[in-house]
Amino acid sequence: MRIWYQVENPPISKKPFFVTQLWKFLRRYYPLLFLVGIVLVFWFTPLRQLLNKDFLTDELQKWGFWAVPIFVLTYIIVTVLGLPITAHTLAGGVLFGIVWGTIWSTIGATLGAIAAFCLVRYWLQNWAMANFGSHKLLANLNQAVDSRPFNLTLALRFAPIAPFNLINFLLGLTTIDLKVYSLATLIGVIPGTIAYTWLGITGTDALQGKDKLNFAIALLFFTFISLLPFLMKRRGKRESGIGN
Repeated sequence: MRIWYQVENPPISKKPFFVTQLWKFLRRYYPLLFLVGIVLVFWFTPLRQLLNKDFLTDELQKWGFWAVPIFVLTYIIVTVLGLPITAHTLAGGVLFGIVWGTIWSTIGATLGAIAAFCLVRYWLQNWAMANFGSHKLLANLNQAVDSRPFNLTLALRFAPIAPFNLINFLLGLTTIDLKVYSLATLIGVIPGTIAYTWLGITGTDALQGKDKLNFAIALLFFTFISLLPFLMKRRGKRESGIGN
Protein backbone atom coordinates (compact mmCIF):
# COMPACT_ATOMS: atom_id res chain seq x y z
CA MET A 1 0.00 0.00 0.00
CA ARG A 2 1.43 3.30 -1.08
CA ILE A 3 0.90 6.40 0.90
CA TRP A 4 1.28 9.67 -0.95
CA TYR A 5 2.24 12.74 0.91
CA GLN A 6 1.49 16.08 -0.63
CA VAL A 7 4.33 18.41 0.08
CA GLU A 8 3.49 22.04 -0.29
CA ASN A 9 6.02 24.20 -2.04
CA PRO A 10 7.51 26.76 0.27
CA PRO A 11 6.28 30.25 -0.44
CA ILE A 12 8.59 32.23 -2.69
CA SER A 13 9.79 35.28 -0.89
CA LYS A 14 9.47 38.36 -2.99
CA LYS A 15 11.91 41.17 -2.69
CA PRO A 16 10.47 44.50 -1.66
CA PHE A 17 9.51 46.74 -4.56
CA PHE A 18 12.10 49.33 -3.55
CA VAL A 19 14.91 46.75 -3.59
CA THR A 20 13.84 45.46 -7.00
CA GLN A 21 13.73 48.93 -8.53
CA LEU A 22 17.04 49.86 -6.95
CA TRP A 23 18.67 46.75 -8.39
CA LYS A 24 17.32 47.52 -11.86
CA PHE A 25 18.60 51.06 -11.57
CA LEU A 26 22.07 49.91 -10.51
CA ARG A 27 22.25 47.33 -13.30
CA ARG A 28 21.31 49.91 -15.88
CA TYR A 29 23.47 52.80 -14.74
CA TYR A 30 26.40 51.13 -12.98
CA PRO A 31 29.13 52.42 -15.34
CA LEU A 32 27.84 55.97 -15.02
CA LEU A 33 27.51 55.66 -11.24
CA PHE A 34 31.05 54.29 -11.04
CA LEU A 35 32.46 57.30 -12.89
CA VAL A 36 30.34 59.72 -10.86
CA GLY A 37 31.63 58.08 -7.68
CA ILE A 38 35.23 58.59 -8.76
CA VAL A 39 34.54 62.23 -9.59
CA LEU A 40 32.88 62.81 -6.21
CA VAL A 41 35.82 61.24 -4.38
CA PHE A 42 38.13 63.44 -6.42
CA TRP A 43 36.03 66.54 -5.74
CA PHE A 44 35.56 66.16 -1.98
CA THR A 45 39.12 65.15 -1.10
CA PRO A 46 42.44 67.01 -1.21
CA LEU A 47 42.74 65.83 -4.83
CA ARG A 48 40.46 68.74 -5.66
CA GLN A 49 43.51 70.99 -5.36
CA LEU A 50 44.55 69.67 -8.77
CA LEU A 51 41.84 71.95 -10.18
CA ASN A 52 43.36 75.01 -8.51
CA LYS A 53 45.71 77.03 -10.71
CA ASP A 54 47.67 78.58 -7.85
CA PHE A 55 48.15 75.21 -6.14
CA LEU A 56 49.32 73.60 -9.37
CA THR A 57 51.74 76.41 -10.06
CA ASP A 58 53.24 76.37 -6.56
CA GLU A 59 53.55 72.58 -6.35
CA LEU A 60 54.90 71.92 -9.82
CA GLN A 61 57.61 74.53 -9.36
CA LYS A 62 59.06 72.32 -6.62
CA TRP A 63 59.50 69.30 -8.91
CA GLY A 64 62.07 70.71 -11.29
CA PHE A 65 62.67 68.28 -14.17
CA TRP A 66 59.64 66.18 -13.17
CA ALA A 67 57.27 69.14 -13.42
CA VAL A 68 56.57 68.49 -17.11
CA PRO A 69 55.68 64.75 -16.92
CA ILE A 70 53.63 65.33 -13.75
CA PHE A 71 51.83 68.23 -15.43
CA VAL A 72 50.98 66.15 -18.52
CA LEU A 73 49.96 63.10 -16.46
CA THR A 74 47.62 65.05 -14.18
CA TYR A 75 46.21 66.80 -17.26
CA ILE A 76 45.35 63.39 -18.74
CA ILE A 77 43.78 62.13 -15.50
CA VAL A 78 41.63 65.24 -15.05
CA THR A 79 40.46 64.99 -18.67
CA VAL A 80 39.53 61.30 -18.42
CA LEU A 81 37.51 62.00 -15.27
CA GLY A 82 35.61 64.71 -17.11
CA LEU A 83 36.76 67.45 -14.74
CA PRO A 84 37.54 71.06 -15.79
CA ILE A 85 40.94 71.44 -17.45
CA THR A 86 41.04 75.23 -17.51
CA ALA A 87 43.20 75.49 -14.38
CA HIS A 88 45.82 73.19 -15.91
CA THR A 89 46.04 75.20 -19.11
CA LEU A 90 46.31 78.50 -17.23
CA ALA A 91 48.95 77.02 -14.90
CA GLY A 92 50.87 75.74 -17.92
CA GLY A 93 51.20 79.29 -19.20
CA VAL A 94 52.46 80.58 -15.85
CA LEU A 95 54.93 77.70 -15.42
CA PHE A 96 56.30 77.12 -18.90
CA GLY A 97 55.54 80.29 -20.88
CA ILE A 98 53.43 80.75 -23.99
CA VAL A 99 55.33 78.34 -26.27
CA TRP A 100 56.11 75.39 -24.00
CA GLY A 101 52.93 75.93 -21.99
CA THR A 102 50.93 75.54 -25.20
CA ILE A 103 52.93 72.46 -26.24
CA TRP A 104 52.60 70.59 -22.94
CA SER A 105 48.93 71.51 -22.54
CA THR A 106 48.19 70.41 -26.11
CA ILE A 107 49.88 67.06 -25.49
CA GLY A 108 48.02 66.56 -22.21
CA ALA A 109 44.66 67.56 -23.68
CA THR A 110 45.10 65.36 -26.75
CA LEU A 111 46.22 62.27 -24.84
CA GLY A 112 43.48 62.81 -22.26
CA ALA A 113 40.87 63.16 -25.00
CA ILE A 114 42.08 59.96 -26.67
CA ALA A 115 42.02 58.09 -23.35
CA ALA A 116 38.47 59.29 -22.59
CA PHE A 117 37.37 58.37 -26.12
CA CYS A 118 38.82 54.85 -25.80
CA LEU A 119 37.26 54.42 -22.35
CA VAL A 120 33.81 55.03 -23.81
CA ARG A 121 34.32 53.12 -27.05
CA TYR A 122 35.86 49.95 -25.63
CA TRP A 123 34.18 49.78 -22.24
CA LEU A 124 30.97 51.80 -22.19
CA GLN A 125 29.76 51.82 -25.80
CA ASN A 126 27.61 48.67 -25.65
CA TRP A 127 26.05 49.77 -22.39
CA ALA A 128 25.44 53.33 -23.60
CA MET A 129 23.94 52.24 -26.92
CA ALA A 130 21.67 49.74 -25.17
CA ASN A 131 20.32 52.43 -22.86
CA PHE A 132 20.57 55.61 -24.90
CA GLY A 133 21.10 54.45 -28.50
CA SER A 134 17.66 55.61 -29.60
CA HIS A 135 18.25 59.17 -28.36
CA LYS A 136 17.88 61.76 -31.11
CA LEU A 137 21.14 63.49 -30.15
CA LEU A 138 23.20 60.36 -30.81
CA ALA A 139 21.37 59.68 -34.07
CA ASN A 140 22.07 63.20 -35.35
CA LEU A 141 25.68 63.05 -34.17
CA ASN A 142 26.29 59.73 -35.91
CA GLN A 143 24.78 61.09 -39.09
CA ALA A 144 27.03 64.15 -38.98
CA VAL A 145 30.11 62.02 -38.21
CA ASP A 146 29.40 59.68 -41.11
CA SER A 147 29.25 62.57 -43.58
CA ARG A 148 32.26 64.65 -42.42
CA PRO A 149 34.08 63.11 -39.44
CA PHE A 150 37.29 65.15 -39.57
CA ASN A 151 35.67 68.53 -40.20
CA LEU A 152 33.05 67.99 -37.51
CA THR A 153 35.61 67.03 -34.87
CA LEU A 154 37.87 69.90 -35.89
CA ALA A 155 35.02 72.41 -35.61
CA LEU A 156 34.00 71.10 -32.19
CA ARG A 157 37.58 71.32 -30.93
CA PHE A 158 38.24 74.71 -32.45
CA ALA A 159 35.77 76.52 -30.20
CA PRO A 160 37.31 77.06 -26.72
CA ILE A 161 33.84 77.41 -25.17
CA ALA A 162 32.72 73.98 -26.43
CA PRO A 163 32.31 71.34 -23.66
CA PHE A 164 35.64 69.59 -24.22
CA ASN A 165 35.06 66.56 -21.99
CA LEU A 166 31.49 65.99 -23.16
CA ILE A 167 32.73 65.89 -26.76
CA ASN A 168 35.28 63.22 -25.81
CA PHE A 169 32.57 60.95 -24.43
CA LEU A 170 29.96 61.61 -27.13
CA LEU A 171 32.34 60.99 -30.03
CA GLY A 172 33.37 57.74 -28.35
CA LEU A 173 29.81 56.53 -28.98
CA THR A 174 29.99 57.25 -32.71
CA THR A 175 31.58 55.37 -35.61
CA ILE A 176 34.41 57.87 -36.11
CA ASP A 177 37.83 56.33 -36.71
CA LEU A 178 40.27 56.73 -33.81
CA LYS A 179 43.03 58.09 -36.08
CA VAL A 180 40.72 60.73 -37.57
CA TYR A 181 39.48 61.69 -34.12
CA SER A 182 43.02 61.94 -32.72
CA LEU A 183 44.40 64.06 -35.56
CA ALA A 184 41.41 66.42 -35.60
CA THR A 185 41.62 66.77 -31.82
CA LEU A 186 45.36 67.51 -31.90
CA ILE A 187 44.93 70.24 -34.50
CA GLY A 188 41.67 71.58 -33.13
CA VAL A 189 42.76 72.17 -29.53
CA ILE A 190 45.79 74.28 -30.45
CA PRO A 191 44.01 77.66 -30.93
CA GLY A 192 42.04 77.36 -27.69
CA THR A 193 45.11 76.17 -25.81
CA ILE A 194 47.09 79.18 -27.03
CA ALA A 195 44.28 81.47 -25.89
CA TYR A 196 44.03 79.96 -22.39
CA THR A 197 47.81 79.77 -21.98
CA TRP A 198 48.18 83.40 -23.00
CA LEU A 199 45.41 84.37 -20.58
CA GLY A 200 47.22 82.51 -17.81
CA ILE A 201 50.40 84.50 -18.34
CA THR A 202 48.89 87.94 -18.93
CA GLY A 203 46.21 87.47 -16.27
CA THR A 204 48.83 86.74 -13.63
CA ASP A 205 50.79 89.83 -14.67
CA ALA A 206 47.64 91.98 -14.56
CA LEU A 207 46.78 90.77 -11.04
CA GLN A 208 50.30 91.70 -9.94
CA GLY A 209 49.79 95.25 -11.20
CA LYS A 210 51.95 94.80 -14.30
CA ASP A 211 51.05 95.49 -17.93
CA LYS A 212 47.29 95.05 -18.40
CA LEU A 213 47.31 95.77 -22.13
CA ASN A 214 48.61 92.30 -22.97
CA PHE A 215 45.82 90.77 -20.88
CA ALA A 216 43.25 92.80 -22.82
CA ILE A 217 44.78 91.64 -26.12
CA ALA A 218 44.77 88.02 -24.93
CA LEU A 219 41.13 88.37 -23.90
CA LEU A 220 40.24 89.76 -27.33
CA PHE A 221 42.08 86.86 -28.97
CA PHE A 222 40.16 84.38 -26.81
CA THR A 223 36.87 86.05 -27.76
CA PHE A 224 37.78 85.96 -31.45
CA ILE A 225 38.70 82.27 -31.31
CA SER A 226 35.44 81.50 -29.51
CA LEU A 227 33.33 83.30 -32.12
CA LEU A 228 35.26 82.14 -35.18
CA PRO A 229 33.40 78.80 -35.66
CA PHE A 230 30.05 80.63 -35.62
CA LEU A 231 31.34 83.23 -38.08
CA MET A 232 32.65 80.53 -40.41
CA LYS A 233 29.34 78.66 -40.23
CA ARG A 234 27.43 81.84 -41.01
CA ARG A 235 29.70 82.60 -43.95
CA GLY A 236 29.24 79.06 -45.26
CA LYS A 237 25.46 79.46 -45.18
CA ARG A 238 25.72 82.75 -47.07
CA GLU A 239 27.96 81.24 -49.74
CA SER A 240 25.67 78.25 -50.16
CA GLY A 241 22.74 80.65 -50.48
CA ILE A 242 24.54 82.63 -53.18
CA GLY A 243 25.47 79.43 -54.99
CA ASN A 244 21.85 78.34 -55.07
